[in-house]
Amino acid sequence: MSYTAVVITVSDKCSTGERQDTSGPAICEMLTQAGYSVIHTATVPDEVEQIRDSMLQACDALHANLVVSTGGTGLSPRDVTPEATRLVVEREIPAIPQAMLYSSLAITPRAMLSRAAAGTRGGSLVLNLPGSEKAARENLGAVLDTLEHALKMLAGSGH
Repeated sequence: MSYTAVVITVSDKCSTGERQDTSGPAICEMLTQAGYSVIHTATVPDEVEQIRDSMLQACDALHANLVVSTGGTGLSPRDVTPEATRLVVEREIPAIPQAMLYSSLAITPRAMLSRAAAGTRGGSLVLNLPGSEKAARENLGAVLDTLEHALKMLAGSGH
């Protein structure tokens, strides 16, 4: 089965053009190679309302199966992606970020500083990834194979 995906880059600097987004395109590449159809991408600043609205559009208007954000998961005062995500999701899936953490800790102890969240809204699975391209690739790679099963379960046919 083919699934649709939306990728949202959360970055003040990328949203103003001050910095080029490399994480978003890397995630799109990984998802496309895994058979997903990336139907929309967006870049928003580190603002709860804009992150929330972009996620709501992806879930409720575009009906994306998978909504992946990159950026805003750390400890900076402007890192608010998990807070925005929790305003969007109806059910959290804490084990997905835990699996990413477990995998990342084998690479760097700094992984313990991630505050990534994951959950579902309707038929969409929402997942936060770190903002750096390297960390985004590593974290998505840690859970990508299992996401297909999660999406089957979310659609009612995965058990």
